[in-house]
Amino acid sequence: MTKTTCRWGILGAANIARKNWKAIRMSGNGVVAAVASRDVQRAESFIHDCSLECPPVTTAADGSAELTRPEAMGDYQAMLDRDDIDAVYIAVPTTHRKKWVLAAAAAGKHVIAEKPFAVHSDDANEMADACREAGVNLMDGVMFDHSSRLPELKHTLTDPVAFGDLKRIQTHFSFCGDDSFEEANIRANAELEPHGALGDLGWYCIRFTLWAAGDRLPVAVSGQSTVRLDEGRVPGEFQGEMRFDDGLTAGFFCSFFSVNQQTATLSGNRGYVTLNDFVLPFNGSESSWETHQHELFIDNCRWNFGKHTRQQGVTEHASGEADSQETRMFRHFADEVLHGRVETRSSDIAIKTQQVLDALRRSDADESNWVSL
Repeated sequence: MTKTTCRWGILGAANIARKNWKAIRMSGNGVVAAVASRDVQRAESFIHDCSLECPPVTTAADGSAELTRPEAMGDYQAMLDRDDIDAVYIAVPTTHRKKWVLAAAAAGKHVIAEKPFAVHSDDANEMADACREAGVNLMDGVMFDHSSRLPELKHTLTDPVAFGDLKRIQTHFSFCGDDSFEEANIRANAELEPHGALGDLGWYCIRFTLWAAGDRLPVAVSGQSTVRLDEGRVPGEFQGEMRFDDGLTAGFFCSFFSVNQQTATLSGNRGYVTLNDFVLPFNGSESSWETHQHELFIDNCRWNFGKHTRQQGVTEHASGEADSQETRMFRHFADEVLHGRVETRSSDIAIKTQQVLDALRRSDADESNWVSL
């Protein structure tokens, strides 16, 4: 009998895992079987809190739905050794991630790992090779990769009349941490999250740029940490530039100390596109973008700059529903697992993102000089 439900283990009770608990619940083809933390009481609290808002449900043999409480565990390896786990979502800090991705592959578990993917590209390649050899899928948790908005947006970017040729990509992802951020948040800790804002926020900027460029790597990058944390070891704010082989350029800014902003601008020679929520869609039931073809009309004394903006969108809830991007991510991944398919694009694009991040760090360490890829 073909399996219809992917049994998930959550490894690491991080806050973002709460959102993905619900995504698994809403996927229709997944159920959380266990949650592991180094402290079993933390796993218990995680399950308790998430169950109050979103009770875990699985499908019984007769097709009826039934409530199932996942098991709380205090040992990561013990969870990986279970026979009733098909895939794991790994939400441990970046410096610990490689160890547990390799352990999951050795245990025959499919893996979604949080981002940034690894400390450096050598680790990322080792993780991908281990999963490939084990015949299991490996994906990083970039949820907008699975939005229904991106395929439709691609149509706009390839419209020769409304957009033309892609010339420039500009992204910005930031939030303003509170006064205790540097002392209390692991994203400011070099021993746990050495890439800081670049790994946490810039990863999305790099990934969006690679997507818009057709999954191509840039030929060179330049980067600079404009704010440093943890005795100068962690980027708290970062700006980067990328050059591609066809003249396309891209830039981004990410920060733990600037107002909430998740904007992207893609400029062509006939029009440009803007998104104000390219990472986490605004609340609602539509993901949208705007296409602009403004026109400057000059006739003697008349200088008129005409606004020509058209909003486009797709029907898609922002979060926590069956059609939201994180739910689509877990549904798609589980479908690959249940049908025995191994997808290579997911790990390949994660490795490319890591390669760009590494090059940006090298540039930053070399006074922002351009680094070739």
